[in-house]
Amino acid sequence: MVEGFTLLCVFLLGCCVGSFLNVCIYRLPQDLSIVAPRSYCPQCRALIHGYDNIPLVSYLLLRGKCRNCGAKISWRYPFVEAVAGGLAVALFIKYGLCFSFFSYSAFTAALLVITFIDLDHRIIPDLISLPGIGIGFLLSFFEPSLSVKDSLIGLLAGGGSLYLVATAYEALTKREGMGGGDVKLLAMIGAWLGWKAVLFTLFFASLSGTVIGGGAMLAMKEGRHYAIPFGPFLAFGALAYLFFGPQLIDWYLSLGRP
Repeated sequence: MVEGFTLLCVFLLGCCVGSFLNVCIYRLPQDLSIVAPRSYCPQCRALIHGYDNIPLVSYLLLRGKCRNCGAKISWRYPFVEAVAGGLAVALFIKYGLCFSFFSYSAFTAALLVITFIDLDHRIIPDLISLPGIGIGFLLSFFEPSLSVKDSLIGLLAGGGSLYLVATAYEALTKREGMGGGDVKLLAMIGAWLGWKAVLFTLFFASLSGTVIGGGAMLAMKEGRHYAIPFGPFLAFGALAYLFFGPQLIDWYLSLGRP
């Protein structure tokens, strides 16, 4: 009973963080302050009252519409809140209430913001990835599951590997195939999770990107030059490693055994 109540509290706290992440996703690409003014309707610009800004609940009570003008509210808002709440619960189950929980909560929050901004605008804000590299490395001095050496090698390998791939691709095809934002994102992932995560994330992102991206291009009949953002796949790969990395690696290696 107590454990269930604790998990519910963690989920609700994560949803509240997700509500703030929605603000970041909407405002950062527009160079708007994420502090002021308080939340408002993008259509009529009316300020949203506190009772209409309760994560998940307000969306359901308002039936996905603005109270003031009746404009539809994107399903993205409750979805991000629910995902943030789910990640908070998953991290709490994995680590408990300790340094790692708060550290990786910040990391997963950054990945969520990066994912949806990249999906919407095809950019990965330096405002998140560059400080994220430094913060990830600094936190490795205190993170029990990651050594400082692994973090340093991870950020160098992450940024260096994608930079070489992007440079080689551009030299061969005479066009840009991967943005600098992806390079910085993988460096950030390496700083937070170590060099093994870089290898795993690249493999996982490439595989899932090929399957999902290829399927999307066929479904939309856009042709082979349709731009598929790679950042969300890198973020997904990093999350997969954070929660299931060792198990997935062991499973993959066992496939070749008799």
